[in-house]
Amino acid sequence: MFSTKTYLERRRILKEKVGKGLILLFGNDESPMNYTDNTYHFRQDSTFLYYFGIQQPGLAAVIDTDNDTEVIFGDEYTVEDYVWRGPQPTIASLAEKCGVHKVQPAGNLAAVLDRAQEKKHTIHFLPLYRHENKIRLFELLGILPREIPGESSLDLVKAVVSQREVKTEEEIVQLHQAASVSVDMHVAAMKFAKAGMTEAEVTAEIHKVAIAAGGNIAFPIIATINGQTLHNHYHGNTLKEGDLFLVDAGYENEMCYAGDLSSTIPVSKKFTAVQREIYQLSLDAHEAAISAAQLNKPFRNVHMAATRTIFEGLKAMGLTKGNTDDALEAGAHALFFPCGTGHMMGLDVHDMEDLGEVWVGYDGQPKSTQFGLKSLRLAKPLKPGHVYTIEPGIYFIPELMDLWRSQNKFNEFINWDEVYKYRSFGGVRNEEDFVMTENGAQLLGKPKPKTIEEIEAIRGSAH
Repeated sequence: MFSTKTYLERRRILKEKVGKGLILLFGNDESPMNYTDNTYHFRQDSTFLYYFGIQQPGLAAVIDTDNDTEVIFGDEYTVEDYVWRGPQPTIASLAEKCGVHKVQPAGNLAAVLDRAQEKKHTIHFLPLYRHENKIRLFELLGILPREIPGESSLDLVKAVVSQREVKTEEEIVQLHQAASVSVDMHVAAMKFAKAGMTEAEVTAEIHKVAIAAGGNIAFPIIATINGQTLHNHYHGNTLKEGDLFLVDAGYENEMCYAGDLSSTIPVSKKFTAVQREIYQLSLDAHEAAISAAQLNKPFRNVHMAATRTIFEGLKAMGLTKGNTDDALEAGAHALFFPCGTGHMMGLDVHDMEDLGEVWVGYDGQPKSTQFGLKSLRLAKPLKPGHVYTIEPGIYFIPELMDLWRSQNKFNEFINWDEVYKYRSFGGVRNEEDFVMTENGAQLLGKPKPKTIEEIEAIRGSAH
């Protein structure tokens, strides 16, 4: 946990921003895999963690802005629990560390909310992503799960986003550490991967680094020879000489701050000539995006810098044609880059995505509906304390190629015969994490090997 002062100040600001009513915040509960006592790794709700810092299941909190009171609700572990878990701190002792002096049993929450409803007090709550909390809300307030999006508090969403999006110095320290361990995970894969191994074997080596560092993975590891599939979590293929191998993995530290990096390496000692050309173009787009990230300028500029570099680079190779501005406006580049250049990051690897991208990434402005651009999670101006990823890539997706060509789509911008020569190429991307400061963008963590020379040096020594 951070200092008591940190959590007191966070909640003070939240109360000030929301103004009136009760703020109801749910922590997460244990989530069974296949029966009650066999649970997934517990992960506390990030907003609950931000305001209270307590990583224990089964909690909820009420912040009364009108009476300036704060109560945490939860049931203490019993001796029977100690048999399985060992001695545990009391909820009261944990609450004291975050500056909350009132703790009540979980069963008392209903009566508190009933009284608030009788007095016509506003009860603010966030959109919910866990089904058990949706059921809990229904039992407490009678709001059906399907009604939650319309009944959740926009005032609370905007207040939480405005706080969590600006990372403090103590948070930046955590994020530097998470990014540095993430680099270690990627370097381990670069050194370990060899022809004849399965993707699963390399994945295990990556995961081992995270566990050994005292935390865990921030999201399921992507480690695949099929890099054209953006979120490929299948690990059953065997690596072969001549393959490209894409890794997207990040570390979540003990404070639950995340790193998120991507790398693409040759399974052989060196890239082939074709791989080298596409990889260098993706790296050029990556560097163009980094340079385009400017203080108080929209992150959309970052995305467009990457897309322009990719389209014009492919034009030089003969895969695309026509006016670049027209092609980008039409969305033709999305054949090769159908996703966004980055997203916010912090306590969540996609920070606050449960609160809605339109508020987290767009300040309430509508998102594009265009294929590709609609997947850009961050577009608003970058402020000091914003933490974000840069991750453009180049992907050759056979199913998308076949569909668009059959529809005679973008014939004025795509040289289809040339594109089809890359049908089995796969995909490449690099990803790094940055914080925007008053002096510009700063890399989080230690540098990750990403140039062709750096990667081939590691791959050569690995064989």
